[in-house]
Amino acid sequence: MDKSAIDRTISSVKEILPKTLKTCLWLVRITVLVTLGVQFLEYFKILPWISNFLSPVFNLLGLPGEAALAYVTGYFVNNYSAIAVMSTLNLDVRTITILSVMVLCSHNMITETAVQKKTGSSAVRMVITRTLSAFVLGYVLNLIMPGAANTVHINIAAADPSLWAMLQLWFVKTLKLVILMTVLIFALSILQRLLSEFGVIRWLSKFMRPVLAVFGLPAKTSFLWIVANTLGLAYGAAVMIDETESGKINKQDVDLLNHHIGISHSNLEDVILLASVGAIAVWLLFSRWAFSFLLVWELRLEMAIRKKLSIFVG
Repeated sequence: MDKSAIDRTISSVKEILPKTLKTCLWLVRITVLVTLGVQFLEYFKILPWISNFLSPVFNLLGLPGEAALAYVTGYFVNNYSAIAVMSTLNLDVRTITILSVMVLCSHNMITETAVQKKTGSSAVRMVITRTLSAFVLGYVLNLIMPGAANTVHINIAAADPSLWAMLQLWFVKTLKLVILMTVLIFALSILQRLLSEFGVIRWLSKFMRPVLAVFGLPAKTSFLWIVANTLGLAYGAAVMIDETESGKINKQDVDLLNHHIGISHSNLEDVILLASVGAIAVWLLFSRWAFSFLLVWELRLEMAIRKKLSIFVG
């Protein structure tokens, strides 16, 4: 590597660090508050009450009422929390798969919606879209999936019910999460800036163009699409926010991307994780890819209609 390349690398890293630190602190603050709030909701039996309220709806999807607790927990926290609850239930492979698809569509809703809002999408629309997508896909999968397979059951140790023990457990888990989140956010942000500086993203956009075109996504969103699909929205937040705030991707393009990755992201770790407890990976992937395809092309149609109307009115 010649001197100019070294200078460009150092300059790029220095440039990205202040923005990344700001985004990281913002994301950590949201994560800590949300996870603590959910812990108290669970401790004071509010989450189980919400789950009981939703049980009749889940019965319509071919799921036992108890599955509602796993979904609600994942909705407010993450897939790990949902899996912890699923592991205490006696569910067959078919049920685990349907429930896993629903959780993948709408997990970690508060934090991830905050990220998508900061990149330019409507928070209300994203919450409605992701929540409805989960239930629509759950209903469709219940209709088209074959009958139940063998029962899967994973035993876990019972949790200590005391408030102090709950807070200790929350602190340790959240500290680990914050450390991991910080490392990944800084690493990704530096990587993104270097790839952009040395022209790799331009090459990547050209290479990914055919795949993204099928999904109705602009080629310039290729790097963000890869980040979201491999690491997710929360860990990729700093990169996404930097790309949009710098003007490299316009609001319309990022809105299209958000509608796709809202229900189809973190397709590496989370899919493997859920498959390890009994879900069928093929259904987890293709059902959400198909639905995200419909969401993006529907939004493109909306945008085209709005544009024609504005021209007509103008």
